[in-house]
Amino acid sequence: MRIVKKRSFSVMLACSICLLVPAIQSIASPPGATPLNVPIEYYKLGNGLKVVLSQDKTAPTIAVGVFYNIGFRIEPRNRTGFAHLFEHMMFQGSKNLGKMEFIKLVQQNGGVLNGSTRFDFTNYFEVMPAHKLETALWAEADRMKGLSITQANLTNQQGVVKNEVKVNVLNQPYGGFPWLDMPQYANENWYNAHNFYGDLADLDSAKLEDVESFFKTYYAPNNAVLVVMGDFEIADGKKWVDEYFSKIASSSLPAKPDISEPRQEKEKRSVKEDKLANKPAIAIGYKMPEKNTPEYFAMGLIDQMLIEGNDSKLYQSLVQEKGYTSAVNGGINYLGNMFDYNGPMLFMSDMVYDSTVKPESIIAEYDKAIASLQNVTQADINLALIKMRSGLYDQIGGGLGLGKLNMLASFALFYDNPGMINTLEDSFKKVTPELIRKTAKEYLRSTNRTILIVDPKAPKS
Repeated sequence: MRIVKKRSFSVMLACSICLLVPAIQSIASPPGATPLNVPIEYYKLGNGLKVVLSQDKTAPTIAVGVFYNIGFRIEPRNRTGFAHLFEHMMFQGSKNLGKMEFIKLVQQNGGVLNGSTRFDFTNYFEVMPAHKLETALWAEADRMKGLSITQANLTNQQGVVKNEVKVNVLNQPYGGFPWLDMPQYANENWYNAHNFYGDLADLDSAKLEDVESFFKTYYAPNNAVLVVMGDFEIADGKKWVDEYFSKIASSSLPAKPDISEPRQEKEKRSVKEDKLANKPAIAIGYKMPEKNTPEYFAMGLIDQMLIEGNDSKLYQSLVQEKGYTSAVNGGINYLGNMFDYNGPMLFMSDMVYDSTVKPESIIAEYDKAIASLQNVTQADINLALIKMRSGLYDQIGGGLGLGKLNMLASFALFYDNPGMINTLEDSFKKVTPELIRKTAKEYLRSTNRTILIVDPKAPKS
């Protein structure tokens, strides 16, 4: 399993630590379009497990996901990378399934599976033929009840994760840039600013008792949501969920740490030397508004205007007109999407550019694009809404339905309301030109941004 960094606005559910541009219309939705209406049945078991059932009989498959409310952000101090390390441990065996047998069980029944570690959750999911729903629920409950925690498994997975760090970050050009680097430069609070992938020394120092305590505390039903989607009968789903999950003991959860960030009052600039890179690169990040506020939804549309698609302002200026770069990457939440996090976040973009270009020239184009938002029109918003709607439906309908599963789980986990998935379009449609101007003025000011430049020169001795 590996950590993947986000490119553009698509959801990435491949492990561990994840827009189409139709022609402009005069309204946000195509004529005759029906509002999104994902069927949802939501309830909780006596032990606190949140359960989301969503029937969809368009294909003879089911998807099961278990999301635990523990991610990079609140992993223990001096144990950086521990949440990711523990995700690997969850595939090392449980009471009735030996080492790697969970994977074999799913694959031998024609299914696929994976897991990921994000800012605010760790998730596990499998997609299988519809008649294997009970098997999938039994297997997930088996490892929730009791993981095989042994020194041999821990030592083995410590080696695997350390190798991932070396291969994906330390020995790669632009390794960790900017998805892993930028939070460390932009944020002040340790919980948001530490090395999520893990320092090698911290990974080495994890003890067996740490793993046991972590599992007992965070991998409990009252800290999780179970999502079942696809071709199944609701009555059957409820019966098997109750049979396999209801008797699992809940845990005593610790108080949530303060993960808030202070208002940024001064622009931050840093340079990271990279001896493996052959061209310079730049990333620019702005601290986001609070989740689910009007400004948050406005930033979602600003993202469409500035970054997403070949018609975006920054693509047009930096690629088409100036030729500084061949691509502009970016979005809200590089380790997922703008919906599946629950705390401070960055609106960020990055690019590799020609060595003859000065960073100030790129920054000047950003300033021009942002300034142009003060002249935004309703027609601009309508186009952004179309792009947003297309991307939203692409997430919900594609990737074996895992984008939809991800959203249902996130909204249940964070807000106790998976039905939010059906109200997103209306929230974006409430954004006005005045709100775009107000949001850009406050959140896209130069004093709210962090600029990180990769210098392709070898470090000085």
